[in-house]
Amino acid sequence: MKINGALPMAVTGALALALAACSNPASSSATSGSATSSSAASSTTSSLPASCSAKNPVIGVSLPNTTNPYYISMQNSFEQNGKADGFTIKVAIADDSDSNQLSQVQAFIQQHVCAVALNANNSGPAAADVKALNEAKIPVFTVNVIIDPATLKAQSASFLQYVGPDQTEGGVQMGQLALKALGSNAKIVAGIVGDPDQIPTNERDAGFTKVLKTDPNTTVLPTVNSKVDPNVSLQVTSELLQSNPNINVIFADTGPGATGAIQAIKQAGRQNRVKLYAFCAASTSLSGYYEACAAQEPAQYAQTLLQSVKSYLAGGQVPANLLQVTKVFTTGQTPGPGEVG
Repeated sequence: MKINGALPMAVTGALALALAACSNPASSSATSGSATSSSAASSTTSSLPASCSAKNPVIGVSLPNTTNPYYISMQNSFEQNGKADGFTIKVAIADDSDSNQLSQVQAFIQQHVCAVALNANNSGPAAADVKALNEAKIPVFTVNVIIDPATLKAQSASFLQYVGPDQTEGGVQMGQLALKALGSNAKIVAGIVGDPDQIPTNERDAGFTKVLKTDPNTTVLPTVNSKVDPNVSLQVTSELLQSNPNINVIFADTGPGATGAIQAIKQAGRQNRVKLYAFCAASTSLSGYYEACAAQEPAQYAQTLLQSVKSYLAGGQVPANLLQVTKVFTTGQTPGPGEVG
């Protein structure tokens, strides 16, 4: 784990709960950050789909796309670790479409899969996917994208577990590094290149903003929407820089957003005046104005989720939340393969 030595030691600790010592998820709480999952008690093997008794139970995996390196890493991990765990993995790619994802979930239901690992395309619409699986009595495990709790409640839907990064803490880590670099009383004008339509990115932004606002001289500008697309990020970050000549900090809350922001700062010639903090751009070295980034490990999330499925199918209990600490990289370091934002 590559963690800046100046960070508190607590940041480097693993937050994942040991599956062998899980308590009833109805009474479990998240290890840190905000609550991210609806609790659902583990059932016995007698209530599992009949297909779960097959030699190699089929696990349906639904991912938003494979244009983002994040999801490529996750897909590879599901396939490799699924085989090692004795599962047959069927992957469906939604191509960033909520309707496609719902159709693919319905196809999983028709195929009588044993369980589904759902990386939602969008936080709100994905509640319909969970509801459909609930009605089919197929266990649902969610990964990476938090499903909107209010929408789940409105549809009387629930899932067994959320596995993913501690989003808020990742933003906090970046805020702490920004404040340390500029000074606790510096005049900070910060812009956020984000995705206001998603719960995970909003949690990252909230963590970052909370830390910066401990400096009374901080102004945080309205978030611009990168749509998790490097080309869109390049455009909106360029516009942000042009319309705010005093901006000196940018927080990009996704890897693709960071990729576009890096290019925009360079094209604007603002490398000496703007510091970038982000969720890591894939395989991109940190140098100069690109000061620090927080990295997720999608391959590890997939592996952890499959271990939870295996435990659940064996009659065990699983915790409602398994929040993972994000790795921190700083100037002079380069995130490795699969360490992305």
